[in-house]
Amino acid sequence: MTSADDHLKTLFAHHEPPARDPAFATAVMERMARRRCLQDLGLLAGISSVGGAALWGLWPVVQPVLTALSGQLAPTAVALTVALSAVAILTGQFPWRTGEAA
Repeated sequence: MTSADDHLKTLFAHHEPPARDPAFATAVMERMARRRCLQDLGLLAGISSVGGAALWGLWPVVQPVLTALSGQLAPTAVALTVALSAVAILTGQFPWRTGEAA
């Protein structure tokens, strides 16, 4: 080989794609997914804790209002539940089932 061929070979070697390791890439993606899951879980736990504490603090104010309104809203809630159930059964589409095969 000539020196020009060696020079071209080294030049092309710099532009080759890096070697791939599927096991390493899979392990990295798994760790990233676990980290993202733990972050989401921590965020949801924090929001739930703050919401629970707020509801606990406001319960003496909210409870009389709920008691007063529950007698008036109960028939409406029952009618809406029956209507939603009837629509779901008759159409076969259940809005609370996401991503599952029916």
